[in-house]
Amino acid sequence: MKDKIVTLADKLIRVKGFNAFSYKDIADPLSVKNAAVHYHFPSKADLGMAVIGEEMQRFQHSVQQWQQLPEEEQLALLVDVFRKHCYAGNVCLMGSLAPDYETLTPQMQEKINEMAEAIVEWVTTCLEKGRKNKRFHFKGTAGDRALLVISNLQSSLLLARVMGPEAFDRIGRQLLEDLRS
Repeated sequence: MKDKIVTLADKLIRVKGFNAFSYKDIADPLSVKNAAVHYHFPSKADLGMAVIGEEMQRFQHSVQQWQQLPEEEQLALLVDVFRKHCYAGNVCLMGSLAPDYETLTPQMQEKINEMAEAIVEWVTTCLEKGRKNKRFHFKGTAGDRALLVISNLQSSLLLARVMGPEAFDRIGRQLLEDLRS
């Protein structure tokens, strides 16, 4: 039950936003009472932290699987993760939590910061190695470029909600092409 709650909360955060859903939105589809959700997650912040924790585990598992691949393939796989969310009607977790950031508990804010730093650090390292191995070509620092990559991926999911998934595909394709040129 706990896993089902986290999975549904993840979807609700990505589609509606953290502050836009209630435990009732979780309890009803699972055919349980609100008390059952509260049993596993006494506060909504506890649930939010569990969702972030699950996302970080998925991310760490993915990058471990990708580490032996050439850097351009690793980055293409990251774009594919975002593409899957796009076609599922989701935005990325960090992008969905950002608008509510100031209303979240300090513990949730800290978890979001840790998630952001881990993702940007991984993209930075991927870009640095890719440039060293002549797979990527870009001006500026890898850290600055990583911020551009992540912000482009996040915003492309929002734009795809308005313009359709083709917008994401075009942005993702151009993003990777610009790094290879």
